[in-house]
Amino acid sequence: MIKDILILMRPHQWVKNFLLFAGLIFSQNLLHLGMLEKTFFAFLLFCLLSSSLYIFNDIGDCEQDKKHPGKANRPLASGRIKRKTAWILFLLLALISLILSFILNSNFFLVALIYLVLSLFYTLYLKHIVIIDVMIISLGFVLRAVAGAVVIGVEISSWLIVCTTLLALFLGFGKRRFELVALEAEAQKHRKILSEYSPYFLDQLISVVTASTVVAYAFYTLSPEIEEKFGTKNMDLTIPFVLYGIFRYLYLIHQKEKGGSPTKTLLTDKPILVNIILWLISIFLLVYYF
Repeated sequence: MIKDILILMRPHQWVKNFLLFAGLIFSQNLLHLGMLEKTFFAFLLFCLLSSSLYIFNDIGDCEQDKKHPGKANRPLASGRIKRKTAWILFLLLALISLILSFILNSNFFLVALIYLVLSLFYTLYLKHIVIIDVMIISLGFVLRAVAGAVVIGVEISSWLIVCTTLLALFLGFGKRRFELVALEAEAQKHRKILSEYSPYFLDQLISVVTASTVVAYAFYTLSPEIEEKFGTKNMDLTIPFVLYGIFRYLYLIHQKEKGGSPTKTLLTDKPILVNIILWLISIFLLVYYF
């Protein structure tokens, strides 16, 4: 039972919530123990909240998952966990995370509440609207970054919002393309909204957000505002890491037929993982030491 509950909570997806640390890092407060502690607790609460939403999503998709050859083995679809138990887990995790979020910080609570409501609307309705489905997913990433900033009371950088939005759109459209191409005739059974997309259309969208992401990040590193804030002219040295990460992900989607789960890809593809680590090290050195 415990193992199935953990599967239902999808802990491997918690890596997305590390975006909460962006505000801490780029406000130059990573070494501030009080703020680090607050951000860590905020991260844990978002993990509980996001898990509650994964459970809610599985409840809504239960009947459809039963007909899917792969998803039929999920704890809820297979019957190993009862629907009533899943509802209790959803409500319990959502309430605990919201109550503790309010105790931690009222502004953080508001962002968490918005994230919850938006995600519920996504599961019930918005995921069936073409383009909007991916944009809502992207907004979820932005809210994570915003939550990390408000919980420690630092300014929310417009650059942080723009770059996070574009990168999330890139990953989202990439995922849709992978699903459409890999599943072929079964694509609509896996996700109904895929009938509104085509590989060509998604390639056009991916091209737009790819170029936009690179340009936005380049402008960010070269802007006088960032130079003044961090006291360094060398933030542009991190651009090659962003370029390689995006190009590598495109390679995996188009040449290796991977990308169905961006989280899994980022954690299992060694070149991308090493690239992310090197990018983080370079950011840390430039922001805190040079």
